[in-house]
Amino acid sequence: MPSDRGASRRPSPAPVRTLPALIDTAGPQQFFCPCPRGLEPVLLDELNALGAASCAATDGGVAFSGPFELCYAANLHSRIASRVLWRVAHGAYRDERDVYELVRGVGWESCFEVHRTIRVNVSATASPLKSLDFIALRIKDAVCDRFRDLTGARPSIDTAAPDVRIHAYFDASTVSLYLDTSGEPLFKRGLRMAGGEAPLRENLAAGILRLAGWSPERALLDPMCGAGTFLIEAAEMALRRAPGSRRRFGFEKLRAFESARWSAMLAQARAEELPEQPLEIRGSDLYGAALGIARANLEKAALSQTISLKQANVLELTPPGTSGTVVTNPPYGVRLGEQDELARFYPRLGDALKQRFSGWNVCIFTADLRLPKLIGLRPKRRIPLFNGALECRLYEFEMVAGSARRRPPEESGPTPG
Repeated sequence: MPSDRGASRRPSPAPVRTLPALIDTAGPQQFFCPCPRGLEPVLLDELNALGAASCAATDGGVAFSGPFELCYAANLHSRIASRVLWRVAHGAYRDERDVYELVRGVGWESCFEVHRTIRVNVSATASPLKSLDFIALRIKDAVCDRFRDLTGARPSIDTAAPDVRIHAYFDASTVSLYLDTSGEPLFKRGLRMAGGEAPLRENLAAGILRLAGWSPERALLDPMCGAGTFLIEAAEMALRRAPGSRRRFGFEKLRAFESARWSAMLAQARAEELPEQPLEIRGSDLYGAALGIARANLEKAALSQTISLKQANVLELTPPGTSGTVVTNPPYGVRLGEQDELARFYPRLGDALKQRFSGWNVCIFTADLRLPKLIGLRPKRRIPLFNGALECRLYEFEMVAGSARRRPPEESGPTPG
């Protein structure tokens, strides 16, 4: 997805082009799903499985096409997307006036009603525009002016909890306008989970599980589980729970929304869920306070009978079987004292994994890039990922009897494990 970076060179003049003023939702539509950077390939696979057409991964997301109701399915079933954006216009621009005219030419009245509150979000890459705050204001003015000219009324602005979110993405010479069909970001699954220190977002955790190659038939252990995000995402996958089945969406406030079609899709997803049952998914943590948060989150997610938790030191932990997958996000130090403590911890962790976890696949997600050197294990893969703006790695280790030395690690993009 484009980032907010300016450019000093203006693009050459070009005519403004828009889609038809009235938005026709009867035919194929264009969509874009942003996601945590590094998860684009697994998001592309997920969207293909949902029936999306013309999927194309870009930095920070996946563009695709399909009927309007495809946005229902993507919002309901995607574990990895951050949002589902519906493209309603695309055109060239040279300055703020071009942008205003383009936006005013879009048939917003065919997308949502004038009583809906709106918010405008803008981001850009290499754009000649001097102020994104000012262009967001001009986009808002253009939308409101069109409504006022047609109806005599104009939408109100709500930056906190709008009915309709309008997103504009600029490159050096073109702008794409989207309506957000998600509303709240998709990592908000509809349950207010308590978080520990620097909690992992749910869609990033789900993507890491996919990259780790975990499937519900395989035992899963998070020995430093914190608030339990990995465990909850894994259990929801195993029980076939659609991640969006317990929340509301932005598309419900658009004119194209068909409540009967959505109700049928939601009912089908809920009918496919498995009942709560014990799973081979376990978590532990050294600290009782962290486990208390995890237990509260399991209770809110109706998973307290599904996942086993216990208080334990990872350095002393006995694996719950002869094989399985370890996925964990250990703490990483910010202050110098914490970094020194972790430098002593990582070698001991490597020894514990070699001694006790033969036959297991171990995936460690961290922003501490010293980990492979200090842990004393050679990664099979090291996958670049981002937790927000924070550069991280997912390190995968195959624990085998005897030497843990493997072939030299390869720095690679994210590919399904």
